[in-house]
Amino acid sequence: MAMDATTDPALTALERMIDRLHARGRLRVWSLVVTVFGDAVAPRGGQAPLSLLQDLMMRLRVEPGAVRTAMSRLAADHWVSREREGRNSFYRLADEGRHAFDLATRRIYASGPPAWDGRWIVAVAPSPGEVARRSDRDRDMREIGFVPTGPGSWIKPHTEGGDPAEGLPSGLLVIAGAALRIPEGVTRLWSLDGSAAGYRTLCADLSPLARALAGGAVLAPLDAMAARILVNHGWRRLVLRDPGLPAALLPQDWPGEEARALVRDLYARLAAPSETWLDTAGLPTQARPERFRGRFGGI
Repeated sequence: MAMDATTDPALTALERMIDRLHARGRLRVWSLVVTVFGDAVAPRGGQAPLSLLQDLMMRLRVEPGAVRTAMSRLAADHWVSREREGRNSFYRLADEGRHAFDLATRRIYASGPPAWDGRWIVAVAPSPGEVARRSDRDRDMREIGFVPTGPGSWIKPHTEGGDPAEGLPSGLLVIAGAALRIPEGVTRLWSLDGSAAGYRTLCADLSPLARALAGGAVLAPLDAMAARILVNHGWRRLVLRDPGLPAALLPQDWPGEEARALVRDLYARLAAPSETWLDTAGLPTQARPERFRGRFGGI
């Protein structure tokens, strides 16, 4: 007899994950589509037919009309471009969208917190006009990883190579170097409580599926693809809002790495059947399969 959601623990876990997706309030379908493109479409040439997106979204209980509306929004915002072949519509990552995906991909699929050699970047606004615009500037600076330390000054760990002033607005004094002393509790500059709670919730949401698959349960290709998108979407929403502090600055009980390990394990178990669905759905083979296998430090 065929297994269903009442007898198959993996299918039961998947259905409950879909329930939670819709229970959070009005679903931002465009955001879910962005996850699909970044996770599954970008490695396979960056283009997908509307029908494929609708089939996958239907498994997540998203109606085709909502997908069409989401694609129109993404096209209007220059994330994707639309092409027609006869009656078929195809959506391709636009240049602006591809750049944003590339930046996000490094954080989403990282194997752990960023490496850090103890250096910091401090940015100071010497102009009174800059200080007067503090609320706007604080928002802009937070988007690139800085937190305010006072009127007209911001700080972040220097975790990336290259010019520390790259990407910063003009008119700021930028200082990079090691701190002579790091006071206890410096991470209170960053609001970590919300991120920590999110990671704990994600672990609780994903654990039933992880236990089922570890126990030998198997999902059909489309179900595996749907589960993979939900796993990645939940992780993506958290990690891209996380300030991304190095391990040396994180609390000892930080749940982010427990969540990363759980996501890595689930992703590895779902990879083969979900890739089979993408193959049968007609997407091109991966141009750089080693990049896919290298996600989360290796799957």
